[in-house]
Amino acid sequence: MRTILPFVFLTLFNFGFAQEKFDVAAAEKFQKELNSEYADAKTSPLTVEDLATFKSLGFYPISEKFFVTAIFVRTENEKPFEMKTSTERKPMYVKFGEAHFEMDGKSLQLNIYQNIELSKKEEYKDYLFLPFSDLTCGKESYIGGKYIDMKTPKGDTIVIDFNTSYNPLCAYNHKYSCPKVPLENDLNIEIKAGVKKFHD
Repeated sequence: MRTILPFVFLTLFNFGFAQEKFDVAAAEKFQKELNSEYADAKTSPLTVEDLATFKSLGFYPISEKFFVTAIFVRTENEKPFEMKTSTERKPMYVKFGEAHFEMDGKSLQLNIYQNIELSKKEEYKDYLFLPFSDLTCGKESYIGGKYIDMKTPKGDTIVIDFNTSYNPLCAYNHKYSCPKVPLENDLNIEIKAGVKKFHD
């Protein structure tokens, strides 16, 4: 599982992804459960050294600004492709759709992907993957970008709660193989939400 999904996905999938309406309590629960995962030696991606001194991940303040309802455009007939990772591993993904939204007066787009192998499993058939990077990356946020776990929307909108964005496991331990954020998902805006970078 470690080379496909972060441990937190199992927790998030059961807890529920983005809410229909902004809910501070839901974002707080996300942070609490993520900290619990990382503090537990059985599920933590941290190195032995970091785990020994771990108290909490760093989070941006929860903000309604970074909870958006985007227009969802399903992209049909997309060809599967090999997604680049931090190692030689190249898992097969397909572009599932596009999310169109506005923030700070800018029209933005993010592509949403589906893991081919994972989608064949009943419990993950609705799982979607949203990797992104923004102008905070390499400064306050992890240089490699962040991820958001999502579920297949039922209509023509999709909720993106950047407050629940988290770092790839590679941000904590180089033994993991993590998908790299596709260039088309690099936003020319600051997304001050979710998990901050681990080490200064």
